[in-house]
Amino acid sequence: MKYITILAASFIMLLTACNNETKEAAKEEPKKGGMPGMGMGMGMMMNPWETVEISKSNPKVMLKLAGELKPDQQTALFAKVNSYVKSIRVDIGDKVSAGQILAVLEAPEIQSQVASAKAKLEAQEAIYFSTKATYDRTMKANETQGAIAKDALDQIKARKLSDEAQLNAARSAYNEIKDINNYLVIKAPFSGTITDRNVDLGAYVGPMNKEPLLVVENNQKLRLNLSVPEANTPYLKLGDTIRFHVRSQPQQKHIALVSRKSGSLDLKLRSEKIEADFINKNNILKPYMVAETTIPLQNTEPTFFVPKTAVVESGMGVYVIRVENGKTKNVPVSKGRVMPEQVEVFGELNQGDKILKMGSEEIQEATEVPNKPNNPNKK
Repeated sequence: MKYITILAASFIMLLTACNNETKEAAKEEPKKGGMPGMGMGMGMMMNPWETVEISKSNPKVMLKLAGELKPDQQTALFAKVNSYVKSIRVDIGDKVSAGQILAVLEAPEIQSQVASAKAKLEAQEAIYFSTKATYDRTMKANETQGAIAKDALDQIKARKLSDEAQLNAARSAYNEIKDINNYLVIKAPFSGTITDRNVDLGAYVGPMNKEPLLVVENNQKLRLNLSVPEANTPYLKLGDTIRFHVRSQPQQKHIALVSRKSGSLDLKLRSEKIEADFINKNNILKPYMVAETTIPLQNTEPTFFVPKTAVVESGMGVYVIRVENGKTKNVPVSKGRVMPEQVEVFGELNQGDKILKMGSEEIQEATEVPNKPNNPNKK
C-alpha cells in the first residue's frame, strides 16, 4: 500500500511538470511568431515609390587614389664597347655631380687602334703639307708667263686635291676611333645619387650586358604618378595641388603640384596619366613609395547629384526613373563624380524633377505611381 501511494505521488508530480512545460511553450509561441510579423511590418514600411526632388549643387568632391613616387631623372649606364673595368670610383648611396667620372674601362685593342689611326693621320698630314708646298711654289712660278707647262700645273693641282682628300679621310678615321676610346670613361649625365652598382674591378662588360654598370637617380624632386579615371579628368588642371601621404609615414602630410597631363587615355584602364612634382627636401621620401592621395574635384558650374540608389545600371544602360504625370519614365544618364551617398549624373534632367529614390530595373517604364505614396521625406 505504501509503494502504491509513492507511485501515485510520483505520477502526479510528473503530470504537473509536463503541464507547466506545455504552458511555458504556449507562452513563448506568440513571442516567436511575433518576429516575422514585425519583420513584415518593417518591410511594409519600405516604400518603392518614394521620390526625391533634385536640384543642382556644386560640392567639392574628394577623390582618393593610390599613386607612385618616381625619381625626376633616372639613367642606367651601360658599357658602349667590350672592355674590362679598370677602376670604379663610386658606390651605392654616393652623391655625384654632372660630368663626374664614375668608372674607367680598359680595352687594349681599341687603344692600339687609336695609336695606329693617329700615326696614319700624322703621316698623311706630312704628305699633304709637302704636296701643298710644291703646289704653292709652282703657282708662284706660274706668275711668269710660260715658265710652267699647263700639264705640270694640272698634275700638281690633282695631286694636291688627292692628298687633301686622303688627309680628311685619315682625320675622320682617327676622330671615330678616338670617340670610341672616350666611351671607356663613364661620366655622370646629371647630378644625383648612385642607387645601383652591378660590377667590380676586372669585370668584363659590353653592350650585350643585361644589367647596367651603374644607375643614377635625381631624387631631389620626385614625380607623383597617378591614373585618373575618365569621369574625373575634366576637373583636374595644371597647377592644382594634391595632398598625399605614404604608407610608411601615415602621420605626415605632403603637397605636390600637378605639372603634367598626358592628354590621352590609357586603352586598358580608360584613365589619364597625371604627374605632380614634389620637392623632396632632405630626402624625406624615397622613389617608388606608394602614395595615398586626396584630390579635390569641383566643377565650374552646379550639376545634379542624386542618391546612389536612384541610379539603375542594367542591360538597357544607365538611367534614373523620373515621375511624369503619375507615371514612370526612364531618363538615360551618365555618371560623374562620386560621393559617399550620392553620385553626379548628366542627362535630360531639370531643376525640381522628381525621381524614384529606389530605382530598379524591375519597374517598367510608364508604370502608374500611386497618387499618395508614403514618402517620409516629403515636406
